[in-house]
Amino acid sequence: MTKPTILIAESDEDLCSILRSSLTGHGYEVVESPDKAITLRLVQTHAADLVIVGYRHDQAPDGLEITHQIRKLDRRLPIILITPTHTDELILAALRAGVKDYLKHPFPVGELLGSVQRCLNSCLNRKPSKPERVPSSDVGGNWIVGGSGGMKEVKTFIDKVSSTDSNVLVTGETGTGKELVAELIHLTSPRRQKPMVSINCAAIPDNLLESELFGYEKGAFTGAHSSCEGKLKLAEGGTVFFDEIGDMSPYAQAKILRAIENRKIHQLGGKRSISLNIRIIAATNQDVEARVADGKIREDLYYRLSVARIHLPPLRERKEDIPALLEHYLSTFNQIFGRQVEGFTDEILEDFLSYDWPGNIRELRNLLEAIFIGVPSHVISASDLPLQYRNKFKDQTVGAEEFERLLAALSSTNWNKSMAAQRLQWSRMTLYRKMAKYRLTRRPVGTKV
Repeated sequence: MTKPTILIAESDEDLCSILRSSLTGHGYEVVESPDKAITLRLVQTHAADLVIVGYRHDQAPDGLEITHQIRKLDRRLPIILITPTHTDELILAALRAGVKDYLKHPFPVGELLGSVQRCLNSCLNRKPSKPERVPSSDVGGNWIVGGSGGMKEVKTFIDKVSSTDSNVLVTGETGTGKELVAELIHLTSPRRQKPMVSINCAAIPDNLLESELFGYEKGAFTGAHSSCEGKLKLAEGGTVFFDEIGDMSPYAQAKILRAIENRKIHQLGGKRSISLNIRIIAATNQDVEARVADGKIREDLYYRLSVARIHLPPLRERKEDIPALLEHYLSTFNQIFGRQVEGFTDEILEDFLSYDWPGNIRELRNLLEAIFIGVPSHVISASDLPLQYRNKFKDQTVGAEEFERLLAALSSTNWNKSMAAQRLQWSRMTLYRKMAKYRLTRRPVGTKV
């Protein structure tokens, strides 16, 4: 797999040395350019996946000229700013120049690496010439877009559970990506060379359950003109994904529990048992513990399925992942529709970040697809939205509420930007973007601290 290449646009040898040793020591290719002309030429030739720009004390905000020029050449190339200063004026200027993230020097190595990984994850598909990533145990987590705390935990746990053969229960609201997680676990597991069979538990009526799952012999019932293997046997050596297990009838639960416990099935009309070598992954969008308490899900089946548990947070609880998701789907639909849409206006980004997305990632993806069907302009704006979303976003009364939340967070933290961003569950750049939106660049007179 090609290592990501990071371009360091900085003339300070001490800072370059720190960046070089930190990045090369963690698997990144590093290219250094103290010269502005060379930097811009490297950007033009797509020689880098990310640029780190240094900023000195003696530079005014217009010293971000190199950043403006990089952004003119490539709108989507992620840029990280390294600065020894930390003023509102500088950060707002960096935002306007298109900086993705910034670090105050000196910085912990972990903070640098985290920033680099977040920026790279949000721009994985920036260059069409790069080969598609191949799922494997070390890169499978990259299929899941987002670097929020909750998603980091999910990716880490997927890496751990994939190497085992334990049953897994995936929970989360509709549209959060439960089937994607199941595919990742299978494709990064030792069983990846064998089939993965998905079964929608809500779609199989009880009278067809055994023939669908276990199969049947020739002549087992009227119309059985030949033998047929069931879905469980078709997954031999691989993985079976039971989707919406919360909707299974008691009859179906009993049959599936027996198959899981014994690792054997009997085909309809068959006289001998058939052994199974399968891994089970199940998913539900319901409160599974409540369903168990109500007797809707068998307790013994629940404990069999939930040896390992993965919960996917709703999108409204990880809004910091929305920009990365938008970049991902922008690249995806540009390829599918043969378009060259470059990005989003600030206004529509604010709408996306303010909306609660009850349909989660699926709703976001479907909205982007609808926008592309409507042939958007080079930069997606509110006029490109389907009518129902124009109305939804227009009806949002979050402006005043958002301002009050922002002001309250700043006041309660004595205007400590980092602490306020954490309290609001925003990134630092989102906080500064919101402050710029409401022209809130300093503490108003009379504000409590």
